[in-house]
Amino acid sequence: MTITDVARHAGVSTAAVSKVMRNAYGVSPSMRERVQAAIAELGYRPHAAARGMRGRTYTIGVLLDNVRNAFFADILDGIGDELRETEYTVLIGAAGFGPEEQARTIRSMVDRQMDGLILIAPGTPRAEVLATAAATPTVVIGHHDASDSYDSVVDADDLGAALVVDHLVSLGHRDIALVSAPGTRANRWKRTPEAVLSEGYLGAMERHGLTDLARVHHTAYSDDGGFKAGMTLLTAERPPTAVMTGADVAALGVYRAAHELGLSIPGDLSLVGYNNTALAALAPVQLTSVDQAGQTMGSAAARMLVERVENRRDRAIQTTMTPRLVVRSTTAAPRGR
Repeated sequence: MTITDVARHAGVSTAAVSKVMRNAYGVSPSMRERVQAAIAELGYRPHAAARGMRGRTYTIGVLLDNVRNAFFADILDGIGDELRETEYTVLIGAAGFGPEEQARTIRSMVDRQMDGLILIAPGTPRAEVLATAAATPTVVIGHHDASDSYDSVVDADDLGAALVVDHLVSLGHRDIALVSAPGTRANRWKRTPEAVLSEGYLGAMERHGLTDLARVHHTAYSDDGGFKAGMTLLTAERPPTAVMTGADVAALGVYRAAHELGLSIPGDLSLVGYNNTALAALAPVQLTSVDQAGQTMGSAAARMLVERVENRRDRAIQTTMTPRLVVRSTTAAPRGR
C-alpha cells in the first residue's frame, strides 16, 4: 500500500495526502477527514525509512538509565500525553548508568534518524550531548546546565531540599542526613540534579545553624543503593534521626534497612523521598516526598522538542518546575520531643 493508493482512494492528490500526514497548514477539515478515512480503510502505514530520506521519521528517542525508577514512568506518561494526538512515536532507550553505554545509545538513536531526543539526566559527557544537540533537536531533563544548543526542563531542586529540611526542623529534628546520587565531575556536568539538591540541603542546614550536623551519603538511586546507605547511616556511631533521599526508590531502600534493624518509621526515624511517585502513596508506606511534577516535566519536554523539530522556535529555553512537599506518615517529631 502506497501514498498513491491512499490519494486515489480519497480522490485527492498525493501532495494533499502528504500535507495531511505532516499536519501541514492549509488543509481543510473535510480534506483531512477524507484522507484519514482512506488511511484507516486501507490500513496504510508510512514507511519510516522512506520518510526519513525525505527529511522526517516522526520518531522521538527517550534516553533513561533504567526502567525501575518510578519517576521515569511519570515523565514518560507526560511525554505520551503530549504526543498522543500527533504522528510522533516514542522509542525508549534504557541505557544503564555507564556513560559509554548511554553515549552508544544516543548515537544509535541519531543513526536511526530520529527527529529529536529527550535525555533524562544523562550521564554521558556534556561535550557529547552538545555535539549531538548541534545536529539533532534535543531536550535535557534534570541537569541545570543551560546551553544555546539544547532545551532543558529542570526542577528547582535546591528549593525542594530546603522544603524538606525546613519541615524536619519544624518537627524538632537536628541530625538530618541526605542520601544523594554520587554523580561524576569527569562528565563535565556542573549543575546536575544531585549537585543542586546537595547545595539546597547544605544551605538549609546552615540557615538553621546545623552545618556541623550535615552529612551527605552518596549511593545509586535504587532500592539496593538506598538499603546500603540506610545500613551505613543507621548503624553509625551517631545515627541520624531523619533521612532525606534524592529519589523515592532510594527512600524505600532506607525503609527496608530500618525495618531490618528493628527501627520504626517514623518513631525511630523520619524518612523523606523525592519525586512523589506512585510508590510514595502506597498504603503500607505513605512516604513523605517532594513532588516535582514528573508528568508535567515530560509534557513540557515533548512540547518543547516538537517546537524545535518543526522549526517553530530556534532559540533554546529552560523551563523550571516549582516543587512542593507532600507530607504523609513517614515524618514525625523525634523520640523524646
